[in-house]
Amino acid sequence: MSERYSRQQLFLPIGETGQQKISNKHVLLIGAGALGTGNAEALVRAGVGKLTIVDRDYVEWSNLQRQQLYSEIDAQERIPKAVAAKSRLQAINSHVEINAHVADVSVQEMEELVLGVDLILDATDNFDTRLLINDISQKYEIPWIYGACVGSYGISYTIVPGITPCLHCLLETVPLGGMTCDTAGIISPAVQMVVAYQTSEALKILVEDWAALRKKLVSFDLWKNQHSAISVDRVKKTECSSCGEGRTYPFLSYENQTKSAILCGRDAVQIRPPKKIDRDLEKVAELLKSQGGTVERNPYLVAFETGQHRLVIFKDGRVLVHGTKEISEARSLYHKYLG
Repeated sequence: MSERYSRQQLFLPIGETGQQKISNKHVLLIGAGALGTGNAEALVRAGVGKLTIVDRDYVEWSNLQRQQLYSEIDAQERIPKAVAAKSRLQAINSHVEINAHVADVSVQEMEELVLGVDLILDATDNFDTRLLINDISQKYEIPWIYGACVGSYGISYTIVPGITPCLHCLLETVPLGGMTCDTAGIISPAVQMVVAYQTSEALKILVEDWAALRKKLVSFDLWKNQHSAISVDRVKKTECSSCGEGRTYPFLSYENQTKSAILCGRDAVQIRPPKKIDRDLEKVAELLKSQGGTVERNPYLVAFETGQHRLVIFKDGRVLVHGTKEISEARSLYHKYLG
């Protein structure tokens, strides 16, 4: 028995056989914020064989209150979350293969990322991405675990293609609204509770104990001392376009890909080019310096501050425009400074 995982292996539902299964599995984690960092650390400490992390953002000071893998240096240097998470996780368990992608997942990227994946974990902050995860999950028959939290409230549900209702089914019946933005703030215990639900379900899937999976959608409010578990089996629809008999995977279509999006709970807009490009950050920095303002650069991005706005340019061509929630204004600033 490996000393490192000895206490986990003493837990009978896992044991040595389950531990071996865990070490052979590949988990795809979409999002490296509060839920993402909690899930990532738990799985890496549990000895998952391979973890792929995808996140589009960088570490900011407001993240440190609840996003457990990051430090003040990460925020000060604006390190991309996926990169900072990988560095910390490798220090925790050097035996786990960890892949980090600084990207905003699109259909093309998801089609590539899911190859060889055994489980997808949702740690995103918007339903556009979740519906993309949902359709890719159904297409390739990969289970995924939905999770969200805001304030002191949290919710989680495990989706197994061919068995449970999918997220598209749930959206038409179960009230999931209000979970797309953290405008009401958030306390870290709510994050940890959702992480506990997600990672416990993840371990069950990784050891292939399918009978032990929670069959209900669980929600709670820690501040109000409320907890509920709802049976949703009956909301599965045979005509669902994502998981039904004549499924068409509507959220994998090009038309449903967002090119500009307001970032959840923030005065910021993301602008994504129609095609992924490889920006020369040195040239971008020189261009912006010639236009005044303050320019900062690290190996992953260039930050440009002018007046009340900050533009953050990534190597893949994406730009975050801070200081506005208006897509038209963000695009105008994008073209003004980047052409």
